[in-house]
Amino acid sequence: MDCKKKRQLRLRRHRRLRNGVIGDAQRPRLCVFRSLRHFYAQLIDDGTGTTLLSASTLDKELKGKLKAGHPSTDICKNVADLLCEKAKEKGIGQVVFDHAGFGYHGRIKVFADRAREKGLKF
Repeated sequence: MDCKKKRQLRLRRHRRLRNGVIGDAQRPRLCVFRSLRHFYAQLIDDGTGTTLLSASTLDKELKGKLKAGHPSTDICKNVADLLCEKAKEKGIGQVVFDHAGFGYHGRIKVFADRAREKGLKF
């Protein structure tokens, strides 16, 4: 299966998933995206269409911590830690999880488990 077809299938799953996952000001949507090199997470208020906060492997806080040889699951844990710290500062404790059509295993599952450990409620 070529890359274009895989992407189309993932986007179809994401559209189907988004029909039931809606974030608001009290429970924003925690949307994640993974690429081959990086991992991104955002808290989104769908009512106003704004991103409340975000964390990724490209953030300044994580640039110094991450090294090329780290396993990708450890990197996801660091992103989850950073996102939870920012969420606590803004007073956000509950979220709706949106895995964006990616399977709930591997990096996505590690990220979600770590976020739960750090205090976010799904």
